[in-house]
Amino acid sequence: MPEFLHLLTPAEALDRFLKSIPESARTPSELIPTQEALNRVLFEPVTAPHPLPPFDRSTHDGYAVRAMDTYGASSGLPAYLNLIGEIHMGHPAELVIGPNQTALIHTGGMIPEGADAVVMIEDTEVVREGEIEVLKPVAVGQNVLPQGEDVKTGDSILEAGVLIRPQEIGGMMALGVVDIKVARRPRVGILSTGDEIVGPEEEVLAGQVRDINSFTLSALVSRAGGEPVTRGIIPDRYDALLEAAKRAHAEDDIVVITAGSSVSARDITVDVLSVLGEPGVLVHGIAIKPGKPTILAVADGVPMIGLPGNPVSALVVAGLFVVPLIRKLMGMERPALVSKVPAQMSVNVASEAGREDYVPVRLHTTEDGLLAEPIFGRSNLIFTLVRADGLVRIPPEATGLAVGTEVEVRLF
Repeated sequence: MPEFLHLLTPAEALDRFLKSIPESARTPSELIPTQEALNRVLFEPVTAPHPLPPFDRSTHDGYAVRAMDTYGASSGLPAYLNLIGEIHMGHPAELVIGPNQTALIHTGGMIPEGADAVVMIEDTEVVREGEIEVLKPVAVGQNVLPQGEDVKTGDSILEAGVLIRPQEIGGMMALGVVDIKVARRPRVGILSTGDEIVGPEEEVLAGQVRDINSFTLSALVSRAGGEPVTRGIIPDRYDALLEAAKRAHAEDDIVVITAGSSVSARDITVDVLSVLGEPGVLVHGIAIKPGKPTILAVADGVPMIGLPGNPVSALVVAGLFVVPLIRKLMGMERPALVSKVPAQMSVNVASEAGREDYVPVRLHTTEDGLLAEPIFGRSNLIFTLVRADGLVRIPPEATGLAVGTEVEVRLF
């Protein structure tokens, strides 16, 4: 069997791949209600139509005052102020606070004209009807949230390409932004190849295995923000795969083909990807384990990926290449934040210099912290990942990791 002529590092391969994808491949926008925008990607910036808060507000229950009228006040020598009314919640403050005057105010209430501070209610005493004692002085602006403290009119509050979280939804609702443009989810066509592959609902005969990759990859695509489109199980024939790939190329934003990526007589994925459009295959072979025979291609603006058929290899490589690809097509320029935890290796793990190894590990809690126990198994054994909590990366310059080595575990 012929060998791969040149293996790129995963970082080199990803950089070459993403740089070859034209701007026109980015998914268009769609207008949706803000309340339905969780985990979607903002298509264009959002600016504040008005300040927030829209008026000066009290941060405590208490009394709106002129700060200068409280200077020097103490429990032994209180300041006496005339109570002229109450600021009602949800209504404009119509009172005007003059010298030695005050008004009862509640948390979130509008600061009335003339007042510039709030005395907390626990720092006061009611001595008689219409009069209070102030037992502690306040400074100008104390216990007041000024207009525009959060955002000012015209401020850019969210940039294009932002992943919308619950707090972004809350912020936009606070400003009355009830509809927004988000990037359409990229359609990811998933083709699973192999004469031996059958659906999970079928009885397995001798020599057959159930399809795993269509479902693990669909779940990964959904979690990354894409829309998976499973395109069935394709037999190991060039004409069949070419026809299915052409259909996916015409209808989907990304095409992912699993199996058929190695260098052998029956591995036809690279041949198919080479004829679907320019520039064609960019990378065939990556210095990584698992996942060495990965193919990266662009066909007339459509990114296409050939993944190994082994379920562990397919899922690990998809996390490294499919996920950032989905993010790019939605306009997310910032690197993805990956959840990682520190741990120590529980045993020695060997590796081959010159390639990145990704080792599934299970985490155990000890008195000294987390212990990473490798889950050893071949890349066609899906339960090596089921039993694992995450992956440990062994860098290409290393020949392994010794027991007790401090590592970062990339959580699933």
